[in-house]
Amino acid sequence: MALPAFLMLLGSISHVEAADSGAPADAMAWLKKIAAASRQINYAGTFVYQHGNQVETSRIAHFADAGGEYEKLETLDGPPREIVRNNDTVTCYLPDIKTIVIEKRVARRFPALLPGQLSGISDNYVVKKGEQDRVAGFDCQVVALEPKDNLRYGHKFCAELATGLPLRARMYSDRNEMVESFAFTQLRIGSGISRDMVKSRFAGKSQTWRVDKSALEQNETSADTEWVLNNQPTGFKKLTEIKRSIAGRSVQVSHIVYSDGLAAVSVFIEPMPKSPPPAGPTYQGAVNIYVRSQADQMVTVVGETPARTVKQIAESLSPRER
Repeated sequence: MALPAFLMLLGSISHVEAADSGAPADAMAWLKKIAAASRQINYAGTFVYQHGNQVETSRIAHFADAGGEYEKLETLDGPPREIVRNNDTVTCYLPDIKTIVIEKRVARRFPALLPGQLSGISDNYVVKKGEQDRVAGFDCQVVALEPKDNLRYGHKFCAELATGLPLRARMYSDRNEMVESFAFTQLRIGSGISRDMVKSRFAGKSQTWRVDKSALEQNETSADTEWVLNNQPTGFKKLTEIKRSIAGRSVQVSHIVYSDGLAAVSVFIEPMPKSPPPAGPTYQGAVNIYVRSQADQMVTVVGETPARTVKQIAESLSPRER
């Protein structure tokens, strides 16, 4: 899951007026602009992630051209870590243990938190245009996604007026308590962002590091896992169902993904290991996890949803009756 260093003030009244005049008029149009901006705009800066008492600072640079997207994310707290993305190929440099991990992108990260396709969003969320605010020296428009039930979190984005780039993203519980927050503290958009800014600073000194490509060596096939969800949460639909062979392991893992158009819940089913994790609920940041045993299998459900949603899915799964 994973998790931007420049400040650019809006220069003149005429600049602000031009941004306002070109801004979308309705909330859904704003949401589409937000979804596109984080993938198409060049930007670099520093952002802060907050969940409860946990605070993390990261630096990001993003460059897009005809060849696709290129991105570099550096953690500024704790052990150093650098994540470089070339479209869907992600290379993680871990200098403290001299290791490089190469994998395919599997999760959306700030500021690109919205999916590219938004067609089903309004089925489960009310999209509202809110007030204007100011983040990292930029004026921005608040757009809220209010869930229609308590099976999903609420969201508020504050998007830069001219480009739609999300400057701040907050997630809320059904009690309107903030679950997590991302916000730029320094930012530069557009001019001055080059391809060199997304290159790894470790590329020239990591030739002797250990390289882990095990995630790329997983063999995935679409398949009927023969598990059924008897009490499917409202609004969630099955997206994928696969069986995966993992390097170094003799068993296959079944993986099913459900989504409501924004939030995704993953189900992993595998033979019960000799030392299984504790059964029941746990969490990591805004991600809730539920583990249970069923028919000599370990079922693990993981989702950036309220705990009740992952629990409902976990307790409703069973092998198909023959």
